[in-house]
Amino acid sequence: MTQSNFPNPENTAETDYLDAVQPDQPDRPEATPADLTHLSASGEANMVDVSEKAVTVREAIAAAQVRMQPETLDAIESGNAPKGDVIGTARLAGIMAAKQTANLIPLCHPLPLQKVEVQITPDRDLPGYQIRATVRIKAETGVEMEALTAVSIAALTLYDMAKAIEKSMSIESIRLLSKTGGKSGDYQREA
Repeated sequence: MTQSNFPNPENTAETDYLDAVQPDQPDRPEATPADLTHLSASGEANMVDVSEKAVTVREAIAAAQVRMQPETLDAIESGNAPKGDVIGTARLAGIMAAKQTANLIPLCHPLPLQKVEVQITPDRDLPGYQIRATVRIKAETGVEMEALTAVSIAALTLYDMAKAIEKSMSIESIRLLSKTGGKSGDYQREA
């Protein structure tokens, strides 16, 4: 028997628990099973059928940041990190990760990406690095997850490359900045 991912309204213990951990949030629209395209009517996860969707140019831009001590930033910028080229390695890792998203996130479609650009720039005010990824494709589905995966893995790689200098670095604010193309329309994150 398959168990649904949705609460059973007849199970008061489950309903009480869900009310406690998910209090009403009037500013957030409530998702229904019909809104969740990765779920079948019975609540089973499936990869969405995109075969009937229009092929359009789609682009997604995501960002993340890695916060660190000013001395760590100085060591990376001067090329004195023990593991070598921190920024170059992190940039390549982000590009490679975008291309592997379908292998990492179960219901993502494998896509022939046509552009992946990862920018990693120092930010002395943070202090640390700002990471930005732009992913583009002409296809039936979007590339938001590929852009988010790119910045996530670039940030993790930056951490790995510099952890010998500082273990207290933090990866923060992984977010989608914008997406264009597709039936759902464009999205631009508010500042």
